[in-house]
Amino acid sequence: MPRMIFINFPVNDLAASMAFYTAIGFENNPQFTDETAACMVWSEAIHVMLLTHDKWRTFTSRPIPPSTSGEVMIALTFDSREAVDGITETAAANGGTADINSVQDHGFMYSRTIADPDGHVWEPFWMDPAAIPQ
Repeated sequence: MPRMIFINFPVNDLAASMAFYTAIGFENNPQFTDETAACMVWSEAIHVMLLTHDKWRTFTSRPIPPSTSGEVMIALTFDSREAVDGITETAAANGGTADINSVQDHGFMYSRTIADPDGHVWEPFWMDPAAIPQ
């Protein structure tokens, strides 16, 4: 079996979260989707499981953090600065929040930060490894 990552997120509104992730480029895997959870696929290796709060509580008794917390920031690579800007703008237009942190532009690397409707933080970024200062 190939190595994969499944990121599990508690969500307030499953349908709204599915719509958000679809808008920013994820695809739904109906095989692992029902009224309590949805599997959203970024790539063959990266999947996000959106779980209603009741479903989340079947996995852990730890409290669900408030949407303003910064429990983790997940970075995803993109092919260009324009693609980073595009997903950020799409996120903001579909229930997310753009630029919750300052835009980072180091010349060889460019990133922005978005939060989904439940405050889960993503960092789309572009990098040119050949341009990294020595």
